[in-house]
Amino acid sequence: MTRFAAPIAEQIWDMKYRLKQADGQPIDGTVEDTWRRIATSLASVEKDPETWEKKFYGALEDFKFLPAGRITAGAGTGRTVTLFNCFVMGTIPDSMAGIFDMLKEAALTMQQGGGIGYDFSTIRPRGADVKGVAADASGPLSFMDVWDAMCRTIMSAGSRRGAMMATMRCDHPDIEDFITAKSDAARLRMFNVSVLVTDAFMEAVKNDGSWELKFGDKVYKTVEARDLWNKIMKSTYDYAEPGVIFIDRINTMNNLGYCESIAATNPCGEQPLPPYGACLLGSINMARLVDNAFEDGAVLNEDKLEELVALAVRMMDNVVDASRFPLEAQAREAEQKRRIGLGVTGLADALLMVGLKYGSDEAAAQTEKWMKLIARASYLASVELAKEKGAFPLFDAEGYLSSGNMKQMDDDVRAEIAEHGIRNALLTSIAPTGTISLYAGNVSSGIEPVFAYAYKRKVLQKDGSRTEEEVVDYAVQMWREKKGDAELPDYFVNAQTLEPSAHVKMQAAAQKWIDSSISKTINCPEDISFDDFKDVYMAAWDQGCKGCTTYRPNDVTGSVLSVSEESEKAPEQDEGADVVYLSEPLDRPQALEGNTYKLKWPDSEHAIYLTINDVIVGGRRRPFEVFINSKNMEHFAWTVALTRMISAVFRRGGDITFVAEELKAVFDPRGGAWIQGKYIPSILAAIGSVIEQHLVSIGFMEGEGMGLKTDPQAQVVNLDQPKGKSCPSCGQYSMMMVEGCMTCSSCGHSKCG
Repeated sequence: MTRFAAPIAEQIWDMKYRLKQADGQPIDGTVEDTWRRIATSLASVEKDPETWEKKFYGALEDFKFLPAGRITAGAGTGRTVTLFNCFVMGTIPDSMAGIFDMLKEAALTMQQGGGIGYDFSTIRPRGADVKGVAADASGPLSFMDVWDAMCRTIMSAGSRRGAMMATMRCDHPDIEDFITAKSDAARLRMFNVSVLVTDAFMEAVKNDGSWELKFGDKVYKTVEARDLWNKIMKSTYDYAEPGVIFIDRINTMNNLGYCESIAATNPCGEQPLPPYGACLLGSINMARLVDNAFEDGAVLNEDKLEELVALAVRMMDNVVDASRFPLEAQAREAEQKRRIGLGVTGLADALLMVGLKYGSDEAAAQTEKWMKLIARASYLASVELAKEKGAFPLFDAEGYLSSGNMKQMDDDVRAEIAEHGIRNALLTSIAPTGTISLYAGNVSSGIEPVFAYAYKRKVLQKDGSRTEEEVVDYAVQMWREKKGDAELPDYFVNAQTLEPSAHVKMQAAAQKWIDSSISKTINCPEDISFDDFKDVYMAAWDQGCKGCTTYRPNDVTGSVLSVSEESEKAPEQDEGADVVYLSEPLDRPQALEGNTYKLKWPDSEHAIYLTINDVIVGGRRRPFEVFINSKNMEHFAWTVALTRMISAVFRRGGDITFVAEELKAVFDPRGGAWIQGKYIPSILAAIGSVIEQHLVSIGFMEGEGMGLKTDPQAQVVNLDQPKGKSCPSCGQYSMMMVEGCMTCSSCGHSKCG
């Protein structure tokens, strides 16, 4: 039986990937059972399933090939779920009926666990004429609020956490509002947002030119390109969003440029996709393929890599036939192009094992070589599949070989494709692998550097107590096993010590041979100057990246699990802060300060008055009780119940921000209402919004991620350590930005789903 490399790996498997009955009884007894379930399912579409089941099992064994979470959790379960990770939905029509048809499609897709992306550039700007109804358009951001409410509703119904990407072109008249939309901490929480930046715009920025904001043939406004660029940069500097997508470069480098146009990506940005495009993901674990790690003859076994890539391509191609799809249009798109996204994880660990410093010129050159090897092996494997099963239906040799990466691929590979076709239109992508990397023994995630050599995590036990365990990076653990207490060599670097330019260099090196795109976070120090911060994005543009995502810890975005600047300990010994909550309820003082809010719901004759009283603990305000009153007697029973329940929760202390979030997710099947330009799905959601507004106003709640600034009841340990945001899944203060997603290092929870 396989021994998990770390307790956290087994816990991730049990929590996220282990097949269980409805009552929680395990069906997968061991991780070998999970591998066998996946192998059997994906081999079932083969003519000789028994032979391929054994080969597929061999690829999965020892965590060498890691199918993405959707496949690992869903294959062979018989459940009505999609095995595809990400979708870009259909083009949104500029009409009310068309917009809400698209909303329905989004809900159906998210219900089956798919993350979605939308381009909102197709909706006319705010204030534009709406012919036939003598009204002005409310603009794309108002409809993004509707999508946001839908996503919270789907999440509250028990599905996986919703994940959405919204994009908007840099020349849309509402782009300035889009850029700053998420400066409102309560708005668009279910979205990642990115600006579609064109080549012409970047040239205008470099040349200090003007820039027209237009919709259709009408120019609404002319701005200075650098001013608009600076606005994007300032918002990203302060709030970590929006991201930047170099959309013309994506279309130019698309192998399918001859038959499709792309205007949006999946939630984490690694999959630019056409309307109704879908992609499934999987990763080669580079850390498992190094021979003689940390020795003079250390080398990545290229023969094993090529063999594993070929099996992975075949398995992923079979997923196209084995998976269900939420929409028929998605199934047709997948079948016509058979797009897959094979990537890597453990790259940084593999570089360490062969003695290379992540971010160095040598490491970048080695990364480019390995990525080309994977691309070449993928193409050749797909050609072999085309010989056996046929090329993807939209294959056109002349168009394909003159597009995207094909123009730079080796002549012998091009010749094979010209003669036999290719089974999969696009093959490579580097997606977020935070959870599956933990599952595989805490290998470094994707192409990211090692985030932390080791850290302590608190594990909640069944009796309510917490035990402490060390989580060690896979390569560091291997070093310890081989070298004992020997000091780590100077080529061991982590995300906290790398210059942003080193991140860009590595992303650019990998991108050259990746068909789709890369989900990566460029970590920037908190004290980086604004000008230096802008230079990071310009370097990403100049070096050929398809997009750029940064993270700069600050008071708004929160800190991350990191090495303390004051600490004298070695990095691998540092640990994040831990918070222990007391369980005794707060006592009520004789008098309390509070605020009363008036809430007018359109269908209710009488207003609702919401009073929230606060208690002062440790010199800071925190909510203590709620009173909800209305003259409408139809509301009496549920308002009294809600008053008592919320007040009881508030008095227990701890992080109670989830109360607002849960209420905001409540959906009324009779319909919601538009209040102050935002769509609110129910009267309970409106109450949740008022509570949230109050929590923000008294300084109890901050930014997205909803962590406490300070909990007066908490006993804070290791005060010299920066405290990150609390995880919405496990409550630990161990959220960190990895591969463009806020990810919990304790339980693997990811904002990207």
